[in-house]
Amino acid sequence: MTTRKPSESRIRTRMARTGESYATARAGLSGARTSPKPVTDAGWALRGGLHAETSNLTNVLAHLNGGAASTQLSEAMLLGVGGGLGAGYMLWEIKGQTPNLFLGFRYRWTFHDWAERTMDRLGVGYQAKTTGSSKAAATALHEQLADGAPVLVVPDRQVVGYWHLPPEYALAGRGRPVFSGARRSPVVAYAATDDGIRLDDRNLAPLTVDADTLAEARARVSSTKNRMIVVHTLPEEIALADAVRAGITDCIAQLDAKAATVALPAWTKWSRLVTDQRNAKGWPKLYGKGGMATTLLSVWEHVEPAGLTGGNLRDLYADFLEEAAPLLGDSADAAADAAALFRQAAQLWHEVAETALPWDVPEYARLRELVATISAGVAAGDSAVADRVEAAETLWDLIAEYDRKPPAEPDLARLSEQIQAVHDTEREAVGALRHVVG
Repeated sequence: MTTRKPSESRIRTRMARTGESYATARAGLSGARTSPKPVTDAGWALRGGLHAETSNLTNVLAHLNGGAASTQLSEAMLLGVGGGLGAGYMLWEIKGQTPNLFLGFRYRWTFHDWAERTMDRLGVGYQAKTTGSSKAAATALHEQLADGAPVLVVPDRQVVGYWHLPPEYALAGRGRPVFSGARRSPVVAYAATDDGIRLDDRNLAPLTVDADTLAEARARVSSTKNRMIVVHTLPEEIALADAVRAGITDCIAQLDAKAATVALPAWTKWSRLVTDQRNAKGWPKLYGKGGMATTLLSVWEHVEPAGLTGGNLRDLYADFLEEAAPLLGDSADAAADAAALFRQAAQLWHEVAETALPWDVPEYARLRELVATISAGVAAGDSAVADRVEAAETLWDLIAEYDRKPPAEPDLARLSEQIQAVHDTEREAVGALRHVVG
């Protein structure tokens, strides 16, 4: 069918209003029923994606498959096979700074071995390399790229630059959270050019980072020791039904755990802290003197696909269950029931995000528009650097202002109730999952 290409401003506006990812907003505005043909750069197809870990592994495996995207190994399928969902609420606290909120939605979200564990389950061949030397790491990366092999690397999001998180020196004395080392997830390095290294971070056009900057960003995440992964072999046959069942079993175990940091009890803990006026970690005390706007924006960014993280992943997991149904035999109906509950949870998460940073507050709508501009600018690659820089500078100035004087009083009681409703629905969804593998 013929579709009309929507303007970038309309895409960004829809992202900000709905919380949709760039690709979803673009498709919704154009009326497209299928994704457009991906841009190919240096032999690499820029297919985009929702979530960093799942999309980059999906794209690497599609590349290894001769450039043809596998109907079996979709991003949703890899999410599910890799253990599916997690749950987590964490505050990164440094004296003198606004506590930096992190929400975890992926299985084992506090660990960074998701790609390796998923490939092991599928029988994919790969080699992981580490070194304490930034120079040796850069040399090894260039050698792999010269051989035409895409590489998974883990840069620090602040240092790598294109998401335009504020540098540490710009935060001195402002009480803003330092992001260094706190925001990291793998991206695909697929080519070296005269201008730098081409990266795939769900972008749909070439995105280039200076080689020295990328080396510094990789070295900043000291725990990974400049880790790089080269994927080299797809198995002739994949026991996908077994992998699906193993992934669902992992998901049940993760969400059903007792830990209040990485499992469903995290949502109950968070729900309680939002209104707890006595606990030092309760939001009324924690943000009584400022910093609430930063945290409300963090909630919106983590929950909705419009920002950096890829969102709450519940809809993507429902997609997995629906794709996996033909492999599940008599459990197909149970998978459909669980999928419906996770879609319900996704809608509840959207309501959480709307309460945290409501669209009908003009100042907060502006913050959402700026986040959408940055995210859309990353998708647009090198051509949108100026737009990203301008939006980021405005965003951080406004956040500092709103942290001091919030434009609206947050409805913490409602937010608390909505988070608890998410917990209850996801608890019911886990019960439905048990019938899939039970």
